[in-house]
Amino acid sequence: MYQIDLNCDLGESFGCYRLGQDAQVIPWITSANVACGYHASDPVVMERTVAMAKEAGIQVGAHPGFPDLMGFGRRNMQVSYEEAKAYTMYQVGALDGFCRAKGMTLQHVKPHGALYNMAAKDAGLAEAICRAVQEYDNNLILMALSGSEMIKAAESMGLSAASEVFADRAYEEDGTLVNRRKDGAMITDEEEAIFRVIRMVKEKKVQAITGKDIPIRADSVCVHGDGEKALAFVRRIRKALEKEGIRICSLTEMKKN
Repeated sequence: MYQIDLNCDLGESFGCYRLGQDAQVIPWITSANVACGYHASDPVVMERTVAMAKEAGIQVGAHPGFPDLMGFGRRNMQVSYEEAKAYTMYQVGALDGFCRAKGMTLQHVKPHGALYNMAAKDAGLAEAICRAVQEYDNNLILMALSGSEMIKAAESMGLSAASEVFADRAYEEDGTLVNRRKDGAMITDEEEAIFRVIRMVKEKKVQAITGKDIPIRADSVCVHGDGEKALAFVRRIRKALEKEGIRICSLTEMKKN
């Protein structure tokens, strides 16, 4: 049986600033990655996002990033592995507090932005993040880039790992994401994005930016909720996947099967 989790980065507004279409996107996904106050969000937004997720019956994961509100967590920061571990644990604990208050169980941890991309290649950084997750709660699922150092670190520690793929991002031949500053980094054609996701799920392959097919594992697909056409795309990709006979379910449900 083909199955996939649909995840989206949410709760990224803060203060008087509003970002994304969270309330509209939530009904179409199965897992929400909620910002924890470092790259975006604030306590009020975190609580509200968890409440919306609970009402919709979807799962919640922590989305920890670098302490970089100005750069939205997308700028590389030079931090020690000890610092990275502490940053991760701090943010996971903060979001978990809101989940517990709502009677929810935190499902997963997915690092954000530069932290995610750096840890995909840096084994030491990947281990530090996974160690934070393991020490906080070893029942949590680590969601990370398919084939990355984070997936390897999680598996070596005995943590559950979910391999994430992207509908709207191009891949390098080594399986990493093409830098956003490069031409062709973003997949803007919706039909192409949907075709790529279906192929990643069914054939376990994706075409790299060079044109070469590379192997990939897809447990969860990220659908961004902050673009102008985000809501329409989330709806389209869900319907297309279901039409292909691909079951849409959360990582928690997958773990049970």
